[in-house]
Amino acid sequence: MLNKTSRKELRGIRRERVRKKIQGTAERPRLNVFRSLQNIYAQIIDDENGRTLVSISTLAPELKGKLPSSSNSAAAAAVGQLLAQKAVEAGIKQVVFDRAGYVYHGRIKALADAARAGGLEF
Repeated sequence: MLNKTSRKELRGIRRERVRKKIQGTAERPRLNVFRSLQNIYAQIIDDENGRTLVSISTLAPELKGKLPSSSNSAAAAAVGQLLAQKAVEAGIKQVVFDRAGYVYHGRIKALADAARAGGLEF
């Protein structure tokens, strides 16, 4: 008999496998990415204290209405650039990238490359 597992459950399995290997600290917090069909969300998290230090998405007032589409690589790059800008203002230079079970391709890669170009190191 076939084991039917949904796409969401399979991503959860991959997410747990990735999260076993990385941990965000106060010196080097975790940059987490969530991708939905319509938007992309990114946040920098200090796992030791359980706090979100910086967060941004395509729904943020700085980006909403200024992007032709909120679900493409250009929008992801804009989120990455704005996230890096806010992180540098908050004094965060180095992060650990958490792709959350998504393939490092497309919107995830665009966000990561823009964050690197904006001054974050990972």
